[in-house]
Amino acid sequence: MDPVRKIDLHMHTTFSDGTDTPEELLQNVREAGITLFSVTDHDSIGGAARIRKLRTDADPLFVEGVEFSCRDEEGKYHILGYGYDPLAPSILKLTGETHMLRMKKVRRRLEILRDEYSVQFPDEEVEKLLQQENPGKPHIANLMVRYGFAGSKDEAIKDVLNKIRLHSEYLRPEKAIQGILEAGGVPVLAHPFYGSGDELVLGEEMEARLRKLIGFGLEGVEAFYSGFTDKLKRDMLAYAEQFGLYVTAGSDYHGSNKLVVLGDTGLRETTEIPEGLRKFIGRIMK
Repeated sequence: MDPVRKIDLHMHTTFSDGTDTPEELLQNVREAGITLFSVTDHDSIGGAARIRKLRTDADPLFVEGVEFSCRDEEGKYHILGYGYDPLAPSILKLTGETHMLRMKKVRRRLEILRDEYSVQFPDEEVEKLLQQENPGKPHIANLMVRYGFAGSKDEAIKDVLNKIRLHSEYLRPEKAIQGILEAGGVPVLAHPFYGSGDELVLGEEMEARLRKLIGFGLEGVEAFYSGFTDKLKRDMLAYAEQFGLYVTAGSDYHGSNKLVVLGDTGLRETTEIPEGLRKFIGRIMK
């Protein structure tokens, strides 16, 4: 079995918005038969650091990962970072800054829910929420369901939380890319066709976005992704070849927070492994 075919380089733990602890995720990775994986928690490297300590020589190969939520005047981006030095000042600075921004957004969402939607939670629940590593909309949505303010997590996010417009500070993509590069890592654009909300970025807009990010130092794209159709995969592979970018494959597994199966990257047994993916594996496993 070619180990490249059994990779999943995009998954989340309880250090961001996944439901698996690092211990649970490692066991699930073992059971799924994955041979190379990465933990890419949102704005946090804590889960990846924990996995590194838990692994034994008998376990699947592992590379540190992270996913930074970014925005600029033209939209939203998720920038993955792989193979960075976890002690590098640039990574520690980025995760510190993004944690602060995330906590500001959580507190502001709770205020708006209380003042504009009459949604309020017990003080002890709010305290638990704010003590989590990187809480976000899924955590608030779960509370809304638990206390009867929504029928489901998806309903809470779609009908309420996504309608709350925050005038917040965001990490700019060029800053995330530069920080990853300074830490010796590889910056990769996650699920490239997905913009803000349900927006799909296609055609000339997609090409312009890639050119801009490449100008900042972007080195790869997530061409294999659980939510991509075959056409989207082919299109992104063509962009990767056009611009000489690395290729990655990820499921975006969140445990029970999303209906995504661990290891479902869209990279099938019959898929011809692109050179960009083999080069990426060679780069991060040095």
